[in-house]
Amino acid sequence: DYARALAVGNGHWEDPDEIEPFVESRMARQARLHGESPLELWAVLHEGALRQLVGGREVMRAQLEHLLEMARRPNVKLQVLPFLAGAHPGMTSAFTMVSFAEPGALDVVHVDTTSSTLWLESGTDADHHNGLFDRITRLSLAQRNSVRLIEGILKEL
Repeated sequence: DYARALAVGNGHWEDPDEIEPFVESRMARQARLHGESPLELWAVLHEGALRQLVGGREVMRAQLEHLLEMARRPNVKLQVLPFLAGAHPGMTSAFTMVSFAEPGALDVVHVDTTSSTLWLESGTDADHHNGLFDRITRLSLAQRNSVRLIEGILKEL
């Protein structure tokens, strides 16, 4: 429901039937965190994303509960970048670092824009974004404090 509400709010699709494939792809990607050999995820969410009422109270409540459940998984590390962190290196755009287990494999940077998806595959780009991610994680709350913050926001709803 949260992914669907994001898609509707985006307003990108003229045909509502185009929203479901988007939602299905998000759910398929998320399913990779479960089952045999689940992927590892280290996510940093800005506090504003947790407080933005997407889809209404019930949808947002369910999303926050889902985040708390995911934070308990051994393959998921979840941190919140609080408002109090002030200006930070992730303010200009969100990005995802994709790392591979194979020796010698380069990290890849994934950036969604309003009109396309970019894959930055150079070592220079990967090093730059790894440095940004390191600075962002140092400004973020520890996982246990992130969980407490999410629990507090959930109670406010």
